Amino acid sequence: MLKSPRVFTDIDTWVFDLDNTLYPHHVNLWQQVDARIGEFVSRWLKVSAEEARAIQKDYYRRYGTTMRGMMTEHGVRADDYLAYVHQIDHSPLQPNPAMGAAIAKLPGRKLILTNGSTDHAGKVLERLGIGDHFEAVFDIIAAELEPKPAPQTYQKFLGDHAVNPKRSAMFEDLARNLVVPHQLGMTTVLVVPDGSKEVVREDWELEGRDAAHVDHVTDDLTGFLQGLAKG
Repeated sequence: MLKSPRVFTDIDTWVFDLDNTLYPHHVNLWQQVDARIGEFVSRWLKVSAEEARAIQKDYYRRYGTTMRGMMTEHGVRADDYLAYVHQIDHSPLQPNPAMGAAIAKLPGRKLILTNGSTDHAGKVLERLGIGDHFEAVFDIIAAELEPKPAPQTYQKFLGDHAVNPKRSAMFEDLARNLVVPHQLGMTTVLVVPDGSKEVVREDWELEGRDAAHVDHVTDDLTGFLQGLAKG
């Protein structure tokens, strides 16, 4: 017998990832960050762009972020890394008043949980015009530089913001980042790319929509949230 997905009946805290979740994958904003990460790795390790790319992706898979790998393996300082890789053009992001209105109608608190920095998150939320709807941003610094999907990161987030996981929902674009939230009792939503648009992602990043720890899947976050507001 298949287990029914968790529902949103008693949810009073709504937790959102940032990049490729609160804006569509096909904006490819992360592609800019991805390129900056490659440049950073190449310059720091004094290797070719091709070798840097391989190292970057290996660390991303093994450590959760390339930054964590560079810190662990090569002694990189987080501040230097974050300042460099988030120097991007945020102008491809357009205001999304419909999503803002849908978020505003959700009952309870709204929080951001991101492996990025608060500075980057602030710029993204400002461009989208939805920053006022969120109580706080829990970033990689608040996580003591341990990225999702590390279990202690979620535990610290829940503790810092007094969140009851069994009354919370988590929205993410990476299925592996929903494993621990689901184990903790959160209702999980995987945000996947619009199939009609071209996206720049690794194949493994797009996996997992059928996993047992994914309660719901959507390729239209605004529409999904609007549906919850009506429910």
